[in-house]
Amino acid sequence: MEQYEEYIRKATVLIEALPYIQKFRGAVVVVKFGGSAMEDRDCVESALRDIVFMEIVGMKPVIVHGGGKEISTQLEASEIGTRFIHGLRYTCAETIRVVDSVMHRDINPRLVASIEKYGGRASGLSGKEILTATPMTTTDEATGEAVDLGYVGEVTDVDAGRISAIVELDVVPVITPLGTGSDGKPYNINADIAACRIAEALRARKLVFLSDVPGILADPEDERSLISTVRMNDVDRLFDEKIISGGMLPKITSAVAALNAGTNKVHLVDGRIQHSLLLEIFTDKGVGTEIVKG
Repeated sequence: MEQYEEYIRKATVLIEALPYIQKFRGAVVVVKFGGSAMEDRDCVESALRDIVFMEIVGMKPVIVHGGGKEISTQLEASEIGTRFIHGLRYTCAETIRVVDSVMHRDINPRLVASIEKYGGRASGLSGKEILTATPMTTTDEATGEAVDLGYVGEVTDVDAGRISAIVELDVVPVITPLGTGSDGKPYNINADIAACRIAEALRARKLVFLSDVPGILADPEDERSLISTVRMNDVDRLFDEKIISGGMLPKITSAVAALNAGTNKVHLVDGRIQHSLLLEIFTDKGVGTEIVKG
């Protein structure tokens, strides 16, 4: 029997995954790619293979991707300054041109090509075609005054029908986080927020954030302090205790809105772990933080 142990182990993994495959067959799952995990080729390729697997077993994945590190690199090369306000990139006219170019000419086609390399079907979809945006402002904590963010947009409408039409063809939409304002100009949208609004509009069963952090940590300096489950009612307390802060704020705030709109669960997963997406969705224990209603 020893010669069969490895095969039995593999079969056991498949059996563990079976109820999840059955449960989520036909379910829309929005996956947001971001963080430095996108800079690691092996991590990206692993995640995209996971996406192809999800589509093959009957799930309907939708990808929304960021590109912050590549955008920052290109801005630096172009000698355009970068600054963040409450986790959001201030976007001047020069910056939005770089964002638009990097997203549509570099990152999006690369992700689409990789999915197709692994036998999946994917279609690049510009957020400018499906997301309507209005200029976003934030508030200065010291003065209480509104702070202009330039060409940073807040999503006011999502063309869910356009996305669903692609999904129903068993094709994976790969969406850039830009929107179009009433002035016809492109606006930079935080990819976390864009993913949440798309999940809301599609009433996605799950929303998964793949990034370079394990999830929500009770102690930001200790990855062993991972909080595996967070209930929606606990989010305000975690805000007050500064456990959720900085760039995590818009992510979690928007995640709660997605849950309120009908998404069943939101997952925060470390994309640096090989096949973390499959581990989170198709195994009993999971590897990240799940945010649930209640």
